[in-house]
Amino acid sequence: MALVPCQVLRVAILLSYCSILCNYKAIEMPSHQTYGGSWKFLTFIDLVIQAVFFGICVLTDLSSLLTRGSGNQEQERQLKKLISLRDWMLAVLAFPVGVFVVAVFWIIYAYDREMIYPKLLDNFIPGWLNHGMHTTVLPFILIEMRTSHHEYPSRRSGLTAICTFSVGYILWVCWVHHVTGMWVYPFLEHIGPGARILFFGSTTILMNFLYLLGEVLNSYIWDTQRKPPSGQDVDTNFIYTEPSS
Repeated sequence: MALVPCQVLRVAILLSYCSILCNYKAIEMPSHQTYGGSWKFLTFIDLVIQAVFFGICVLTDLSSLLTRGSGNQEQERQLKKLISLRDWMLAVLAFPVGVFVVAVFWIIYAYDREMIYPKLLDNFIPGWLNHGMHTTVLPFILIEMRTSHHEYPSRRSGLTAICTFSVGYILWVCWVHHVTGMWVYPFLEHIGPGARILFFGSTTILMNFLYLLGEVLNSYIWDTQRKPPSGQDVDTNFIYTEPSS
């Protein structure tokens, strides 16, 4: 059965995110003491999103184990609500935001690290913690997508939600600049207003693209798994299905 290994894996991932968050918050950096604290950084917001998401995954697994075979319809209804929340959070936040953070960070880092992660930060953040924040997010979310089927919301509501998140964060970044006179990310200091508008618009489009990518990837993984080669039967031991009412 695939359920038990998945449970253990999700617990391990959740614990790793809790460790990363605790270590990050324990670092005494000047930027943590300024307006907005850690919450002005998308990396930190993403870590919180991932930790909450995997916490919901663990809670869903526990509830599924307790509910299975009980015949209690009320418990099954509550479990379905939990599963819906888990699926919505992966589709709208965990996957697009997580992939965005990893991709954009390492692209800008490769071009000029001083624009996104100045070398000075190496004195505060150890290498393993940097990778915990900006690298392992991607394999963790792909593992989750591969081990459990997730029901995506309607495309219209999903795109509306990710657009709301993107625009909300952009407004938050602009507000921090309005209050402090400093941009959250160093490279924003070196580009003009028109380039900033173009950058912000591009990031919103990229977030929408990543939402659609997650939807396609989720469908591809599970449609492929459920369609055996001609003349073969599906081995249901390798497909995790949610309990039905």
